[in-house]
Amino acid sequence: MSLKDSSANRQRVATLKPQQTVGGAFIDAQGREVPITEGMIQRACRELEQNWFASKQA
Repeated sequence: MSLKDSSANRQRVATLKPQQTVGGAFIDAQGREVPITEGMIQRACRELEQNWFASKQA
């Protein structure tokens, strides 16, 4: 049995709306607290993935 086939390795995924906050924040250049949204995380993941594949091709 491979890890792919094991039902014990399945994870639940919660689908959030892009503007829904995920419980974190950062402080911007003006000192304001900016909530981190699902959309921010998804965008960062896409950029990371694109940069990861671009660096492997170089």
